[in-house]
Amino acid sequence: MSSHCNTTQIDSMGNLICYKKGNKGYKNSIMLAAHMDEVGFIISGITNEGYLRFKTVGGIDIRVITAKSVVVGPQKIPGVIGVIPPHLDEKENNATPKTGDLFIDIGAKDAEQAKKYINIGDYAGFDSKFMEFGSCLVKAKALDNRVGCYILTELANYIYAHDVYFSFTVQEEVGCRGAATAAYNVLPSVALVVETTTCSDVIGTEKEDYSTRLNQGAAISLLDRTSYSDKGIVKALVTTAKNNNIKYQYKQTTLGGNDAGTIHLTENGIRTGVISVPCRYIHSPSSVASKNDIEGCRDIIYNLLRSEESEEWSF
Repeated sequence: MSSHCNTTQIDSMGNLICYKKGNKGYKNSIMLAAHMDEVGFIISGITNEGYLRFKTVGGIDIRVITAKSVVVGPQKIPGVIGVIPPHLDEKENNATPKTGDLFIDIGAKDAEQAKKYINIGDYAGFDSKFMEFGSCLVKAKALDNRVGCYILTELANYIYAHDVYFSFTVQEEVGCRGAATAAYNVLPSVALVVETTTCSDVIGTEKEDYSTRLNQGAAISLLDRTSYSDKGIVKALVTTAKNNNIKYQYKQTTLGGNDAGTIHLTENGIRTGVISVPCRYIHSPSSVASKNDIEGCRDIIYNLLRSEESEEWSF
């Protein structure tokens, strides 16, 4: 980012804030925010047998993590998530395991050996590989929100009329904490959060219950549990998509939240919107997104920023 921006800084929370000066000298600015952190696990204990106890960091569906590969700590020690064997009871066999039933097996023979490599408080993350499949899909861990970070790095290649702050935030998955300090640092006139969001267009879900659908374009949020999107920004995103023949959709559900929840409450309030890339199996070892939706999201933001040539925002 340093080669495309005027300044870069890492604040005390760990946010990376990259400033790109506009070419018109306008006072109004925009903050584009994408969080860098991902869901994972924190090591909370080591058993006498050398297994690692853990707590989840962020919203993880326990049903999908057993027998999955992980890496643990700064040395990226490989491990596998195991589960205490169920009793021979049909009800228990069908029950979703609790976090307390799970552990990470790193192949240690006992606690003494495990402690040579692992400390309490070490972070663990999914160990899965990026893959392209189908006609335009990608599979990887942490697409939430590496996709948003990728889009920001792409947008930094261009020059805009207004000053742009590319803010790569931290701790979104545990309460949108980094975005609060980043927004206070920047104090932009408007902000746009670039995210991924739940996509439920799979079997077993009624169409009217779909949050978003793959290959139907970037999802524009109206409201969620933590914020109500600025109507002017929503209208500008939709108008830009229509004018440039770029697919878009509205996010249909109002659950969840993202960095907009803290950004819009900063100081006297910041006009904030959210645009997201639909993502199947979000917060899992193998989340899935469409390259078409990723590119469409990038293009909507690019065209919106490039079309704003006057000092005052048109929206």
